Amino acid sequence: MMKNRKRLSVWLGAAVGALLTPALMALLFAADQIAGLPFIPFDVFDFVSRNLPGPLLTFGIDIMVDIIIAFNLGETSAAAKTAEQLMGLGAFWALGVVAMALFYFILADLGTRLSLQSDDTPHSTWLNRIQAKAGNFVPGAALGLGFGAVMMLISGQINQTATAPLAVQRVWVLLVFAGWGLASNWIYSRLARTEAEAAVHEKSGETVAVTALNRRQFMVRVGGASATLTVVGAGLGVLLGRRPDESPPAVERPTESAAVDVLPNIDNNLQPAPGTRPEYTPLDDHYRIDISSRPPVIDESEWRLDVTGLVDNPVSLSLKDLRDQFERVDRFVTLSCISNRIGGSLISTTKWSGFRMSDFLDLVQPQANAVALKITGADGFDEYVMMDVIAADERIMFAYEWDDQPLKRKHGFPLRIYIPDRYGMKQPKWIESIEFVDAWQEGYWVRRGWSVEAMVNTVSVVDVAAVDSIDRNGDEYIVPIGGIAYAGAKQISRVDVSVDDGDWQPAQLRQPLSELTWVIWRYDWRFAEGEHKFAVRAYDGDGSLQSLETRGTRPDGATGVHSRRASMPSLDDLETAADES
Repeated sequence: MMKNRKRLSVWLGAAVGALLTPALMALLFAADQIAGLPFIPFDVFDFVSRNLPGPLLTFGIDIMVDIIIAFNLGETSAAAKTAEQLMGLGAFWALGVVAMALFYFILADLGTRLSLQSDDTPHSTWLNRIQAKAGNFVPGAALGLGFGAVMMLISGQINQTATAPLAVQRVWVLLVFAGWGLASNWIYSRLARTEAEAAVHEKSGETVAVTALNRRQFMVRVGGASATLTVVGAGLGVLLGRRPDESPPAVERPTESAAVDVLPNIDNNLQPAPGTRPEYTPLDDHYRIDISSRPPVIDESEWRLDVTGLVDNPVSLSLKDLRDQFERVDRFVTLSCISNRIGGSLISTTKWSGFRMSDFLDLVQPQANAVALKITGADGFDEYVMMDVIAADERIMFAYEWDDQPLKRKHGFPLRIYIPDRYGMKQPKWIESIEFVDAWQEGYWVRRGWSVEAMVNTVSVVDVAAVDSIDRNGDEYIVPIGGIAYAGAKQISRVDVSVDDGDWQPAQLRQPLSELTWVIWRYDWRFAEGEHKFAVRAYDGDGSLQSLETRGTRPDGATGVHSRRASMPSLDDLETAADES
């Protein structure tokens, strides 16, 4: 009988946890949005993901990307970030269910029936004696405070979005989790009282149907109350939220700054094939890959870049100092993620503005034994940049603007670094400290099994076979085929296209925005009805052909030949459409 009760208590606890935890998350969300308090579910998810073994973390990322691509869930980086947040919510909900199931099992195992004790009933166990003095809520309070303390410690290590005073954050976390524990305790007590009433009815020979119904009604009411609290909390968070938006606060912005409206290759006559991705990526569409569920919240008026270690002139610089002390440089740059698959969307182009690394070194004066810079972001991400790499490329820069606008929060405000020929995994964002050190060490992703050098691979992509833009040229019909090719700072010298595995034919290249950006290519193919396959390959500036070997992203980035299939209309349909137009 006791074994059955324990089993029933576990399932009952899981059900109560499933009902109460969404309400807890809604309260945390409302407080996060309205008062700048920690949102624990995302903090827990980030903490776990940062402590997973590299291969396991990569396996999870691969599965997530496979699902996004298979179900066409949108641009990969945006969909992945949404998926991460949903997984964080789901994992926290599951954690609440498990914790509550364990809590109810412990209560059953100790033989407690919190409401069976009356004021004049002897309390034989130490737990019952404490419960009698504390109103039978000690276990729930202990659960909530203990769970809350653990969550508070995790959040303290991870959270970079809360803006409320630290003491307020800690008190809030403990209180809200204590409330969650006490609510679960009260439900257990109420259900135990119902069970006691049922036992009395059984002994007296009376029916227990009404009592069973009361138990069901009570759980329905609990579910309704929890659902109401969840909706209200989430709604208040959305409607009344005053959290910082994606743009940082306006503090001493340059008045002459304006969005890019004229591109340097505007006079180039070669037009991209209709349907090719934009040559210049809209800022809101620029991919974002990082290690946090949400970007750090940084107050520009308080932020400083702290430079320490093996330098003769250690400094602490504000963003205004960086703007005023260093000559501004502007560069059009294509950035690619090492986890981008062939043909994927984790690659973007925009205008970067900031200052040269060489000018920065002139100010801080590295010592002779400085071998590398350890750069650390506000999100806890770190990477090492070798001094010899810096010496070999004067284009390395720090950026505080994209698209002639201050960096958005999600893109690394207030400062990030750009290193040509390297994937994004080597280029920290939200930079807050730089330490000059005498030895290189593994950075965040290198420690997790990714490439040490992270050199960009030459890639080419077929974006479109523009079936809707077939043009007549004399007696022939021409189908524009187009896409991009990218080789980092090595540039692109040639792109070839093959149709249906036939001979490779040269494509036309549009003048790139700079030597650091991708190239738009176009191939005008003579129409033939039916289904066809279009493949592409590229050569870098030195004339070296891209790798034709199909290879996955880990650890050094994907390689291989990209192709796209397209179905052409019949010649009769095409001529009919041409005559009508």
